[in-house]
Amino acid sequence: MTKGLATRATDRANSDPREAGGQTVRFFRARTGTTMRRSKAVGVFGWVLTVVALATVTVHSKADPQKGAVADAPLQPAAKSKPHLDLLPLLASHDAALFGSFVQPGAIPDVLPSDAACPPDQVEVEGEYCPAVEQKCLRWLDPATKLQCAEFDHPATAGSCALKTQHKRFCMDRYEWPNKVGALPRYMASWIEAKSSCEAIGKRLCGDTEWTLACEGPERMPYPYGEGYARDARACNIDKPYIWPHPEKLYDPKTSVEELSRLDQREPSGSRPECVSPYGVHDMVGNVDEWVVNESQAGHPFKSGLKGGYWGPVRTRCRPMTTAHEETFRYYQIGFRCCGDARAVDVGEAPLAMNQGI
Repeated sequence: MTKGLATRATDRANSDPREAGGQTVRFFRARTGTTMRRSKAVGVFGWVLTVVALATVTVHSKADPQKGAVADAPLQPAAKSKPHLDLLPLLASHDAALFGSFVQPGAIPDVLPSDAACPPDQVEVEGEYCPAVEQKCLRWLDPATKLQCAEFDHPATAGSCALKTQHKRFCMDRYEWPNKVGALPRYMASWIEAKSSCEAIGKRLCGDTEWTLACEGPERMPYPYGEGYARDARACNIDKPYIWPHPEKLYDPKTSVEELSRLDQREPSGSRPECVSPYGVHDMVGNVDEWVVNESQAGHPFKSGLKGGYWGPVRTRCRPMTTAHEETFRYYQIGFRCCGDARAVDVGEAPLAMNQGI
């Protein structure tokens, strides 16, 4: 009888898969209930052991900081990939210096502070800046483009200011960066790199109004050398023949050194003794173009501006400013110099013996 029932059950299972599934499910449910009860008991026991183990490790870690030092070390950040070099205008997106060396934040200045208004490597500039000065060119070296004025008019009213002047007092580097006599000024600097380099040594980038005052002098002359009204290519490093650059070679690491060497017409700072402004600042026109903060045009179109021109046949005089290049732009003829705030020097700071006449 039992054998017959089993045979019929098997036949039903073979003929109807759903029936076979039901038989199997009922069988495993019975087995699974017992197994799950055992698994829960084992799981609770394992959880208790884990808590005890973690507590033991924590206590030992606090007692002996040397153990587990490798596991507790902070993760190192992933290395940044090197920026991709492209031609203009994409090169403006690169912030790292490609050529030359610029001071990184945290560097120690070479010149220590003193009791003077400015440190020894800077000159003090104080005077009245004029926002608008009339300067009339009498003769152009290039009548077609009118960039190089050979001679400016010098009337009795020359240097007079039509608007309210702005009093300024500040310190300016004697030479272009790296501000050392006999050293070649650095080039291929962006405005951001110039600003960061100056701030890293406790200085700042010059404002364009400061730069103009230091170049023109109290009499607001077009040129910083000689009588101030006649252009002189012998006085400063200006008006050298233009060499057409090849940007694709200039920004390719494989050919950049050769291309820069072909274009380079810099001269060591201070090598032309007549190229000095009325305030005693060297090489303000020519040699390399200098980044400044665009103040006179309220930062439009960019916060960056270029003053002074470079060694080529361009304006290279005190008042004009180039504002066409944004803050990350760099090129083969662009450098900079730094400025700083002048200290207020009081006679009370003099040594006591000097005050007493000893």
